[in-house]
Parts: sequence; C-alpha cells; structure tokens
Amino acid sequence: MRSTIKKVENFSEVEKFRIQMKKEHILQNLKNQGYRVTKPRIAVIDIILEHGCGSCKEITYWISKMNKSIGIATIYRTLNMLEDIGALHRQSVYHLSDMEERVVVRLENGTELSLSQEEWQEVIQKGMEICGFLKGEKILSVEYKHLPSAN
Repeated sequence: MRSTIKKVENFSEVEKFRIQMKKEHILQNLKNQGYRVTKPRIAVIDIILEHGCGSCKEITYWISKMNKSIGIATIYRTLNMLEDIGALHRQSVYHLSDMEERVVVRLENGTELSLSQEEWQEVIQKGMEICGFLKGEKILSVEYKHLPSAN
C-alpha cells in the first residue's frame, strides 16, 4: 500500500470534522435518493474518506482489516451507487466529491472563507457595480476560461 496513507487518529480535529461533515452529507444524499444506509456502505465510505484508495483491491484490503464479512461484490455495488449519486469520481484514485461546489477565498492572514455559488455571484455582482462595470444589469453567469496571454 502507499506510504502516504494517514491513519484517522493522526488527523487534526479540523480534518476529522471535515471528514464527518462530508460523510453525513453523502449519507443524507443516499437517503434522499432512496438508497438504504447500511453498515457495509458506511464502512466503504469511511475507508475512502480516511485512506483515499486507488482501487477496489485497496478498498478491499482496508475493509478486510475492519470486517471480513464485507465482500468484494458489496464493495463494487457501493462504489457504483456512490458514482450514480455523484459522490464518487473514478479516475486514477477514488475520491468522494463535494456534493455542493463552494468557492474558497484565502486571506493573507490565513483565514479561509467558504462561499456558496450564490454568495460568490453576489460578491461579483456588487464588486462589479462598485467598480463601474455594471449599471443596473444582473450577471447571468460567470465562467472561467483559459485564454491565450496578451504577450
């Protein structure tokens, strides 16, 4: 296994809180979409959140240390279900995704502000009005595009 895996007891309180909040959000989305929340499903979610596994085989390894009765078929079904609800992205490593996109603004004093898309839109709207870019118009959308530099 990878040597970069961090045991949950070594996480900071902030990391533990973030993991718990993400877990609760995923479990609520499962319930909202009609899935049962079972102990094996919770175990798979915990393993991914705590260890950032790169394959089903790695998840199986960690699950077997917790509960040998959870089989690989249960793990695959849980991964497919998490992907179906948009909580999981399969690339080179399984990562549970944020169900709600937020904009994080870091200040020079180290403070981080987490804004919803609506809050961010309001910041842009008011900032553009103050700077004189808008005169009563409402912003419909904001996109980030990679454009060639003017050099």
